[in-house]
Amino acid sequence: MRKRGMWYLLILFIPGLIIGKDPIDKAISKNLNTIIDLRHQIHQYPELGNREFKTAKLVADHLRSVGIEVETDVAYTGVVGVLKGGKPGPVVAVRADMDALPVTEDTDLPFKSTVRTTYLNKEVGVMHACGHDIHTSVQLGVASVLASLKRSIPGTVKFIFQPAEEGPPPGEEGGADLMLKEGAFDNPRPSAIFGLHAHAGLEVGELGLTIGPAMAAVDQFTITIKGKQSHGAYPHKSIDPIIMATEAVDAFQTIRSRSLSPLEPSVITVGIIRGGERFNIIPEKVHLEGTVRTYNKDVQDMVEQRMNKILEGITLAYGGSFELNYERGTPALINNPELSRQMIPTMEKVVGKDNLKMIDPVMGGEDFAVFANEVPGMYYRLGVAKPGISSGWIHTPTFRADDSCLEVGIRTMSNLVLDYLKSSNN
Repeated sequence: MRKRGMWYLLILFIPGLIIGKDPIDKAISKNLNTIIDLRHQIHQYPELGNREFKTAKLVADHLRSVGIEVETDVAYTGVVGVLKGGKPGPVVAVRADMDALPVTEDTDLPFKSTVRTTYLNKEVGVMHACGHDIHTSVQLGVASVLASLKRSIPGTVKFIFQPAEEGPPPGEEGGADLMLKEGAFDNPRPSAIFGLHAHAGLEVGELGLTIGPAMAAVDQFTITIKGKQSHGAYPHKSIDPIIMATEAVDAFQTIRSRSLSPLEPSVITVGIIRGGERFNIIPEKVHLEGTVRTYNKDVQDMVEQRMNKILEGITLAYGGSFELNYERGTPALINNPELSRQMIPTMEKVVGKDNLKMIDPVMGGEDFAVFANEVPGMYYRLGVAKPGISSGWIHTPTFRADDSCLEVGIRTMSNLVLDYLKSSNN
């Protein structure tokens, strides 16, 4: 009996055997190579927002192949899948974004992007420079894993594959707002939602989480400052919009430093200034564009009001005029504190306590916030950097995510979904 028991233990630990293996790990082992291949396809043939036609077809085909109900053409190219478990219980959603960026890839990956396009009248490459190929592939892997465990799932899982997270083309709606408008949360409505983002600052095997405020609200503004045109040799006959514009840019920074508490996070950035056609002509007008990032709606309101007052004062002093178009964009992403704390043990179970990093809020934006404003949400970071191999930051030509992060991503999200459903049934 002792010998038999010892042989049994040895068999359990022989690499490659699945005796005694966790059902999620078993399913991952079975599906991982397929998911890696899908990731390579998505990365090699990236598509811009609201134009993710091939990606959406790949997603829908895979979901159908594992027995998941599929709805397509939601918010242009969005895909929604529904997996009804074999046991009654709540509904939970997971979300992945599918769109790429107008960035020309500069990596040595054998599956690097082969796509070029015309964007804003310029020929550029198209690249998954923000890791959305990873997000989509991980969620396809989660779908495969959970579909294989369908009979034991106590509830329903909704898979949301979203287009245009980076923003739709000019003149079009898109992203999370349009997904909700077109019914992504309907029939059935989830009670919670999970999402993830690739993080080049974390190594494979590490996860990052921010409890509470995690990412900022994203507003955009355009300004036209009008003066009076004149020959550059006769500036006294002009009302110089360039002078007014430079004073406005400087004064906008006093909103942050003098009108807000130093403890209140905010950013005001002017990213575009255009004015003039010739070196010796003072132009009639100058155009400015920029972004405002905040966490607090009262601060958001105050920044817009102060920008108006600053422009009024400067243009009045010089005899000019202005037009300010201030657009509220993606809201701040607030990770539900209760849900986030509830799921920490699950994340630690998957990667170990030391590999779950509590990270600071950032001023970047993410329209997962739109979903998280509807139901409790949790958005976490997935480490994608392979030790010893450098990666550029997101939105750069040298960003790279290692394939090995897929397994960690699938395991983490699958466990989060199942543990949430089980705990909600208790």
